[in-house]
Amino acid sequence: MPGVRVVSLVPSLTEAVAETVPGALVGATDWCSHPAGLDVLGVTRIGGTKNPSLSAIEALVPDLVIANEEENRPADVAALRAAGLEVLVTEVRGLDQAFRELSRVLTACGGPPRPRWLERAEEVWRDLPPPGHRRRAAVPVWRKPWMVLGRDTFAGDLLRRLGVDNAYATHAERYPRIPLDELRTADLDLVVLPDEPYRFTAEDGPEAFPGLPAALVSGRHLTWYGPSLAEAPRVLGAALGAGRR
Repeated sequence: MPGVRVVSLVPSLTEAVAETVPGALVGATDWCSHPAGLDVLGVTRIGGTKNPSLSAIEALVPDLVIANEEENRPADVAALRAAGLEVLVTEVRGLDQAFRELSRVLTACGGPPRPRWLERAEEVWRDLPPPGHRRRAAVPVWRKPWMVLGRDTFAGDLLRRLGVDNAYATHAERYPRIPLDELRTADLDLVVLPDEPYRFTAEDGPEAFPGLPAALVSGRHLTWYGPSLAEAPRVLGAALGAGRR
C-alpha cells in the first residue's frame, strides 16, 4: 500500500515506522524522540501522547493514525474516529504480543511485516540464554507518589526473561501506587529505576532505598517496542548487572 500517510501517537511505533517505511510518517507526538531528525524530515508535531491536537492531525490528512490502548486516551481515539480518521489501536502487554503488533502496524503502513530489524530482535530474544540466577525487584515508574510496575506489563515481561522477577507482578493493578515504606520492606534483591516516564538518575531515586542495590536502566530499552528491542537484552543486561553490589 504505497503512499500511506501515517500519524503516530506512540513514540516506539514512530521509530518502527520511520525505520521501516521511510516517508510514510507525516505526524508524530512531541515525545517521539527516535529516530533523530524527524523535524528535518518534515514530520509535524501534533502534541503529546495524552493531549494530541485533533485539528493538527486532521490537517495532515492521514490515511492512518496509530495508537496504543495504554499510552493514548480512549477519548482521543474516539474523537479521531468521529472525525472520520482510521485509527489502529495496538495492545502490547508482553514481548510476543509486541512482535505480533509490530508486524500488524508495519503492514498497515505499507511496509514489510517482518523487516530485518524485527527478525533480528526476535532472534536475539529467542536465543537468550537462561538467567544464571533470579532476583526479586520493584520497578518504580514514578515518584510523588511512588508508582511501580504491576501485573501484565511489557516491561515486566522483558525483565522476567532477563532473570528479574517483578515483586508486584500479581498486584490487582497494572501500575499500583505503593507507599515508600512498603517498598523498603518488600523483601527485594534489587530496585530497577528506568529513566522514563519518570527520569530516575544516580542522584534521584537510589537514595530512597538505602542498602538496596539499584539498577539505572534505559526506559527506551525497557518500555519501547521497536528497533531498540534488538539491543535491549545487551543494554538492559549490562545495567542490571551493574546494579549488583
